[in-house]
Amino acid sequence: MPDDLSRRRSLLTVALVGTLLPDTVPEARMLRAWLDTWTGIGHITIGMDRQGYDLQLTKYADRGWRATSYSSGMEHAPTASTGSAWERTPWRAVQRAALEALRRAEQ
Repeated sequence: MPDDLSRRRSLLTVALVGTLLPDTVPEARMLRAWLDTWTGIGHITIGMDRQGYDLQLTKYADRGWRATSYSSGMEHAPTASTGSAWERTPWRAVQRAALEALRRAEQ
């Protein structure tokens, strides 16, 4: 039986993968309605914090947003489990960076 942290990681991963599904999938539309918001960014940030990650989110004028999920700690040096994404919206950047970090950590 998986421990609570492992179960939470699985649920977070499924939610993040769900945001990648096309709009024709009703469940994907529901997930995006929940996670494509500033509150959704907060939910993902808390979930990633429980997995041992910090979030850095930066807006670059008209170029979009960059999100990076680093292993928690004072120094944010890229590691093999760092996830990073450039996107037009902050929520999409956070979702993609978190998913990349979780995938890399599994490898």
